[in-house]
Amino acid sequence: MIKCSVGLQATTATGSLLPPPTNNSRRGSAYGRLLPKQLLNSVAWWSQKLVGNQLFLPPAGISLSMRAKRNSAISAVLTEDNPTVTNTEEEIENIGILTVDPGLEQFKDHFRYRVKSYVDKKELIEKYEGSLEEFAQGYLKFGFNREEGCIVYREWAPAAQEAEIIGDFNGWNGSKHRMEKNQFGVWSIKIPDIDGNPAIPHNSRVKFRFRHGNGVWIDRIPAWIRYATVDPNTFAAAYDGVYWDPPPTERYEFKFPRPPKPKAPRIYEAHVGMSSSEPRINSYREFADDVLPRIKANNYNTVQLMAVMEHSYYASFGYHVTNFFAVSSRSGTPEDLKYLIDKAHSLGLTVLMDVVHSHASKNVTDGLNGFDVGQASQDSYFHTGDRGYHKMWDSRLFNYANWEVLRFLLSNLRWWLEEFRFDGFRFDGVTSMLYHHHGINMAFTGSYNEYFSEAADVDAVVYLMLANYLSHNILPDAIVIAEDVSGMPGIGRSVSEGGIGFDYRLAMAIPDKWIDYLKNKKDEEWSMEEITGSLANRRYSEKCIAYAESHDQSIVGDKTIAFLLMDQEMYSGMSCLTDASPTIERGIALQKMIHFITMAVGGEGYLNFMGNEFGHPEWIDFPREGNGWSYDKCRRQWDLVDTDHLRYKFMNAFDRAMNLLDEKFSFLSSTKQIVSSANEEDKVIVFERGDLVFVFNFHPEKTYEGYKVGCDLPGKYRVALDSDAWEFGGKGRVGHDVDHFTVPEGVPGVPETNFNNRPNSFKVLSPPHTCVAYYRVEEAEELVSGKDAQASDQVAGHRSEDESAAVKKKSGSSKSRSLEEEDMEDGSSDY
Repeated sequence: MIKCSVGLQATTATGSLLPPPTNNSRRGSAYGRLLPKQLLNSVAWWSQKLVGNQLFLPPAGISLSMRAKRNSAISAVLTEDNPTVTNTEEEIENIGILTVDPGLEQFKDHFRYRVKSYVDKKELIEKYEGSLEEFAQGYLKFGFNREEGCIVYREWAPAAQEAEIIGDFNGWNGSKHRMEKNQFGVWSIKIPDIDGNPAIPHNSRVKFRFRHGNGVWIDRIPAWIRYATVDPNTFAAAYDGVYWDPPPTERYEFKFPRPPKPKAPRIYEAHVGMSSSEPRINSYREFADDVLPRIKANNYNTVQLMAVMEHSYYASFGYHVTNFFAVSSRSGTPEDLKYLIDKAHSLGLTVLMDVVHSHASKNVTDGLNGFDVGQASQDSYFHTGDRGYHKMWDSRLFNYANWEVLRFLLSNLRWWLEEFRFDGFRFDGVTSMLYHHHGINMAFTGSYNEYFSEAADVDAVVYLMLANYLSHNILPDAIVIAEDVSGMPGIGRSVSEGGIGFDYRLAMAIPDKWIDYLKNKKDEEWSMEEITGSLANRRYSEKCIAYAESHDQSIVGDKTIAFLLMDQEMYSGMSCLTDASPTIERGIALQKMIHFITMAVGGEGYLNFMGNEFGHPEWIDFPREGNGWSYDKCRRQWDLVDTDHLRYKFMNAFDRAMNLLDEKFSFLSSTKQIVSSANEEDKVIVFERGDLVFVFNFHPEKTYEGYKVGCDLPGKYRVALDSDAWEFGGKGRVGHDVDHFTVPEGVPGVPETNFNNRPNSFKVLSPPHTCVAYYRVEEAEELVSGKDAQASDQVAGHRSEDESAAVKKKSGSSKSRSLEEEDMEDGSSDY
């Protein structure tokens, strides 16, 4: 059965089709051009009953008469005492997102309430803090800052009765460094210089000591600390805050500008700590010097760094953050991280940071949770009771309605963007933020009622809107990605339209589908319609980052795709010095096909986790008590891909060619996405993306000669990329010197008379477990220079006649053999 003409760009989460965008639904070049005034005029006050207890409440005793002055950097939760409505129904302007998807019209009141909450909060911030951008510079006021002739330290701790600063500088005796508290719960102290030098030496330990209501004194790491370290010689030691203010000679100075924003991000997800081939924690500088060149060589344009924010528990993968403004000290200092980012920029790589604002570590002695001593939620970073605890993650949940929480988190974003020159963020755990149920035990079906009800956490949504508005105002070219499994409509639309403002959403259902197929289905049971349906299942006009596997899919308890495909045979069957077994042949072929079709159909960007580009075996397991604190599975075995007689190089070469194909043809950023055939009997998928035509033959055995494929434009087509090429570990069955000429199909302009609703077609050879991309040869390309032709050959996997002859002479058949075998000595792989 043939599935014809499925327009990927028009597919919604529920499978319905939406109309093309109108002028007022386009994503503007400047976030917030309509804000706040125009959006404020476009919404009316909506009943507070809609979201129950999601009100923006002040702390006890704070009223309008006690509001901070306009430019005060220290203030409390503020709100209008009596919000009133001055707009009439005639003045209400349609919210832009509703014109993009008319199905959202029934939830117009919810969007009105959400947008008004955002505008109200933003205007309050502008009124009492000057601007959102100034508000997000809290790190210039809170924590430790140099002022003329002194160090000023401020800490928000309303629950504290007394407070002092302690550290190496005063022998951990704070009696001479008592702090003062203002009416907003902010403690402060000025510590004069001594003989012209800061009283607190650079790189010395410090802590905030305070007494709470029951009379007990406790020591905590300052909330805004910029560096934290732990004694490596003491087991399970708590972290110490470190005063970080290096002299000018020790500060890293950025040398390279940010690279241009990529048209489509090809993201290399990386964990610095586990990036060494040795069983140890790698450093920022080693990663910069050793791993970044690999990323660049494989034609990625973006690197996404995990576990940057300090986290005391290494095995948390960086997701149980203890110190939000501090870089993870396991891999080096803040200056070392700056070196890494600058090195990436010098290579033309955009750098994203995995930011965790969805929850925080519950650690008390070295985490933000240590400031919670049982006070009311309005005086804490977190909600109280069950609402403040994530039972699945065993962590604390932020109170996004709190003024100082907003200052803390928004300032955190600006800190990483400006101090370290990150180019954007991947927001972790967004689904948990969007809903009061945090997505726990929720199987999202795509029904709009699941998104826009009392289950929605409007406080968190408003925070995300503020965060995206801020990020794009500070850095217009910022890339901000949401890790959301629910697929909430509007998450990828601009704030000015009433959306949440992310640039992309991670297509999290895709890897789950591949794991299901690899674990539970035989090759002949694979459904072409289900594969294309899963890959294309995204909302019209909201961009996605597609991936076949990330770090999530290979953590302990699961395996990488390559290991699922080949398992134990990867230990003995990866040498090119012996013929590949059927398992290895199938595994390498499907590894290439799965990642390529995910890239080509699944989204407007692509992501790969470190090592999976060459089929890294096994799984990830951080050192912990259960594995004897071993680092063996917490590293990347680069020697596997660097060893020339191992087959890992084939998968790596194809990954490099995939990215180069997008670099050359820009198909990821193209809005032209059409699946013309998903043939269940043939196990063949044909689709167009941009100007390329793709043919995927998932049949395990059948070769199709003269297989007819539909296309849009007439002309001559040639191979652009072939997974069966020799240099990718294939058998070289597809001719790269063959011209494929189109023939017209049916009546021009009458799709139902065409072939698979395409006006033209051409015929190809399609071997089993092979994918090929074809490009249309422009007339001017017939006169292409030899240099350009050679570049095209490198993408496709072409080899010269001499090279091909050498390979055929060596193999004597069409068996898969290494191109370099003639120079190899006999031997065996020890992996």
